Amino acid sequence: MSGPAGRTLVLLAWLAGWANPRLAPATEPLFSQSELITPAAEEAAARGIDYLVEHQRDEGHFAVSRSGGNVAIVAFAGMALLASGSTPGRGPHGEAVDRCVDYLLANIDQQGIILAPVATTSQTMYEHGFAALFLCECYGMAQRPELRDRLGDAIQVIVNAQNEEGGWRYWPEPRSADVSVTVCQVMTLRAARNAGIAVPAETIDRAVAYVKQCQNDDGGFRYMLSAGDKTSAFPRSAAGVVALYNAGIYEGQEIDRGLEYVAQFQPGEKGADGVPYYFYGHYYAVQAMWHAGGDRWQQWYPAIRDELVERQQADGSWQDGIGREYATALACMVLLTPNNYLPILQR
Repeated sequence: MSGPAGRTLVLLAWLAGWANPRLAPATEPLFSQSELITPAAEEAAARGIDYLVEHQRDEGHFAVSRSGGNVAIVAFAGMALLASGSTPGRGPHGEAVDRCVDYLLANIDQQGIILAPVATTSQTMYEHGFAALFLCECYGMAQRPELRDRLGDAIQVIVNAQNEEGGWRYWPEPRSADVSVTVCQVMTLRAARNAGIAVPAETIDRAVAYVKQCQNDDGGFRYMLSAGDKTSAFPRSAAGVVALYNAGIYEGQEIDRGLEYVAQFQPGEKGADGVPYYFYGHYYAVQAMWHAGGDRWQQWYPAIRDELVERQQADGSWQDGIGREYATALACMVLLTPNNYLPILQR
């Protein structure tokens, strides 16, 4: 069914799915594919998704680089597949999404920490947070009863690891905090709430207070409150703005100043090579501008879209020091943002 009546049915189906997390949301997007996604960008994203699927092993991890078994990398790839329109068991790559879910569930320990010992780093909460985020995104779409209990444990790990400042760092215990790891946990807690998993309001309130304290006078965000680099930088500033949006803060001076700072780094103005942590930064920046909407979104997305299309490798991947799976997954998510497929990107 097309036209207003068809769109109304799609909207009602989607809302019903998220009102009751055990119901799968509609597989059709709420909005038709945006004209912002040019044919070249659509082709680039499709080639990137194909690259990920072709290099996924039966166990669910990836065989491109040493980081391919890291749970955060698997989660990023899984979210890219969701952003392309597939869901667990449904769509062109539904089986690949299922394999990502299987791999992460197989690597949750008794405490609820999601970590693959063979591909771990010293940044446990990054890995755990992104893995839990992906599982939360899948929860309302997958008929997987075991997800509920396992996700509850994983979210409790995050709640318990919040430190006295209100943030998180690399370890699943309340030590120090930095804004980057904190943003990762805030995103996951938002996704958990969306999926109907209880998150204490106090945990969110303290996290918001921490992120706000990390904002500098220039609108950007410092890395830590008490130590480390206190200057502003593009990647963590984009992340800081997204954290505030995901905590329910949609306007105010923190948002306005943060967006002004991030806008200085619009692709094509300072050049791709001058941006550290390029894919990480743009993963958050495109979300910040999507939330902002209006002229900021209309200017930012075409700029990063065209830059990513130009940077794509001949085999369909994107390249980064962390690994091709990582870069390709984030590039695909950025390119596909206008489709609004990810639940975390539902206004």
